[in-house]
Amino acid sequence: MFFLSSCTPAVVTAGIASISASESEKGLGTSINDTLIHASITEVMFKTDVNIFIGVNITVNDGTVLLTGKVKEPQTRIEATRLSWKIRGVKEVINEIQVSESSSIKDAAKDLAAATTLRTKLVSDKNISSVNFNIDVVNGIIFVSGIAKTQAEMDLVLSHAKETKYTNQLVNYIKLVENLSQ
Repeated sequence: MFFLSSCTPAVVTAGIASISASESEKGLGTSINDTLIHASITEVMFKTDVNIFIGVNITVNDGTVLLTGKVKEPQTRIEATRLSWKIRGVKEVINEIQVSESSSIKDAAKDLAAATTLRTKLVSDKNISSVNFNIDVVNGIIFVSGIAKTQAEMDLVLSHAKETKYTNQLVNYIKLVENLSQ
């Protein structure tokens, strides 16, 4: 019984990755690996100190980890990178975490509105497979990552991002499907 219960998270994670892979450009193997990496980083941060990592967002595409969000201490930013590199399968860690004592409710609302607006634009554009893209907005900076089928799709996503209200900078971490490692 113990053996079966310890496998449950892996089975659930693999199941979620399979469902997401059916709609993603990543493919099943890459989707499962990325989902396992994400779960492992989340787990190690949780076990280290969930309270200091509460503002950290994790996105994984083809083994590349993108860390965004806000933390209070510079050491937390560094620790998030260190912990991410400990996980098997990680090829690169991009740390875009901002160190900030606090942010106003108004700023947080603007970031949420910008992220929601951009997500809605991507979902409603029939020329974009929105399931392939991740969006995070922190202090008016849009971080877009994911896998584009073509350069035209990537350009369209970036065009929508540039038009998004309440933002002042765009950071692009989109990869083309042809450049994915196999």
